Amino acid sequence: MKTYLRIISYAKGLGGYIPLYVVSVLLYAFFSVFNIALMAPMFEVLFNQTDASSAPAALPAFTLDVNYLLQAFDYYFYQIMATHGKMGALKFVGAALVGAAFLSNIFRYITSVLLAIIRSRAIQGVRADVFNKVTGLDIGYFTNERKGDIMSRITNDVQQLEHTIQDSLRVILLEPIQLIFYFIALYSISPLLMLYTLVLLPLSGGLIAAIAKRLKKSAVLTQGAMGKISYHVEEAISGIRLIKAFTAREYINKKFKKEIENYANLSISMTKKFDLASPMSEFLGVLIVAGLLLLGGSMVLSDNPTLTGSGFITFILLFARVLQPAKAISGSLSGIQRGLASAERIFEITDTKPTIIENNEGIELKSFEKAIEFKDVSFKYEDEYVLKNISFSIPKGKTVALVGMSGGGKSTIADLLPRFYDPNEGEVQLDGIALPKYNLNSIRQKMGIVTQESILFNDTIINNIAFGMEQPNQEVVIKAAKIANAHEFIMQTPRGYQTIIGEDGAKLSGGQRQRLSIARAVMKNPDILILDEATSALDTHSERQVQEAITNLMSHRTSLVIAHRLSTIQHADEILVVEKGEITERGNHSELMKKGGRYKQLQDLQNIK
Repeated sequence: MKTYLRIISYAKGLGGYIPLYVVSVLLYAFFSVFNIALMAPMFEVLFNQTDASSAPAALPAFTLDVNYLLQAFDYYFYQIMATHGKMGALKFVGAALVGAAFLSNIFRYITSVLLAIIRSRAIQGVRADVFNKVTGLDIGYFTNERKGDIMSRITNDVQQLEHTIQDSLRVILLEPIQLIFYFIALYSISPLLMLYTLVLLPLSGGLIAAIAKRLKKSAVLTQGAMGKISYHVEEAISGIRLIKAFTAREYINKKFKKEIENYANLSISMTKKFDLASPMSEFLGVLIVAGLLLLGGSMVLSDNPTLTGSGFITFILLFARVLQPAKAISGSLSGIQRGLASAERIFEITDTKPTIIENNEGIELKSFEKAIEFKDVSFKYEDEYVLKNISFSIPKGKTVALVGMSGGGKSTIADLLPRFYDPNEGEVQLDGIALPKYNLNSIRQKMGIVTQESILFNDTIINNIAFGMEQPNQEVVIKAAKIANAHEFIMQTPRGYQTIIGEDGAKLSGGQRQRLSIARAVMKNPDILILDEATSALDTHSERQVQEAITNLMSHRTSLVIAHRLSTIQHADEILVVEKGEITERGNHSELMKKGGRYKQLQDLQNIK
């Protein structure tokens, strides 16, 4: 119930539409009932059951209910029959039927439109909440969760939830209101027959609800299987070069086939339960109608009839309409159970508490003045520490380089500076103040990051360089590109700065992508630079161009550099050798070479003299 109430809460903000929806539902139900109620006088005319002595003497006083309309209708009906005969009365009934049907369908259309607006706006709120939550989660969340499953929750599960919101509004408002009007009309014809239907319909509804309840578990498994399929698709597309290079297409296809077979089996199982609701409700409806025919027929055919033939036929027609909302409710309950499963998967994301707590009321870092300090910092992703008692400082305007074998903890140190993670022990400080005490955005606005893997978007070159800026100044963008040695190759592209570069910059070379990343960092004009092996994946020619761009970028800035190629950091103010999460050596290039320790060994391995 808690999950269901959370789903419905997304429609609360649409206060202007809900009252209109309720009014249109009431009018739709009213004219639907009134339309069928008009059949009774028509049958009376056809079966010669009209009696002028029962004609109302005068037009009744106005009241806002069905009885007033029926009495007013009777008054005019008998007036017309008296002046124009039975054919005239029959034409009057026909015209009234057409009018009531017209109004009924007008309000039915309005109801459908309003429901679509409420559903679409509510699901818009869900999508916004989920996406905002995903973009607000810390980096650690995405290392533990599969991207494909996250994408499935944002797309498939939210889509299922859209149907659930619609079904919920139907179950809460539309169908119950219709049923109330129909039962009032049924009661006015025959209280006994109405009581019979009122007892049996809930029993059949209970059976349908029991089937629907079993759907939830199947729906959870099915949605999870769809998440795995999305994950495999995303993984295959991302690694298509590797798949082809290793002739692993058949291997990948077999894995995918296994997942879609599992999904198909789960989907078939769920469909068996879902589709059982409709034929069962149909069969139960026929059983109830058969009982009605027996009971109502006996009331009409008895020696002392308590029900007229025209009244009984009208009752059957009304009851046939009752079955429609009753069946709709049973079908909606099945859909709601599927939606609840999707909602729980969505709310798992929205309820996730980030490990990095943003201090929005923290200190605003207006300018970086003194130094960055790591004080006895230890950190672990799970159980074992990957950093142990790390301590060093980077004075303003200086460059500190981290070197060492892969897996030593260099990138983890760099990730602590923009607070992608927080240390388990110790502190990282800016100007003597621990990072959590600052406003998080103000910290990151002072930092520029260039990583080994260039992260670019399927957009224009200018929008990639000026990422995050809605109306970038092209002259400033060009200046940043020139500093990054990127302007020349950009002007050689088909549309210059307006060229679309493809997903992940697929239309560019590795060196070109990296220089765009550097231009983006230049555009941000940060006080602090984090360079994580920015040239290690490049060829010699590209490395020279990128290194020159990096040198331009680092000018007069505070820098933390992770280097694989040691030739790029020989001029660093301090070099830290990081191994197994600890700083084993420190000093500048000359000092470390004289020590003849691990740093010199790494230099010798790269044949640097």
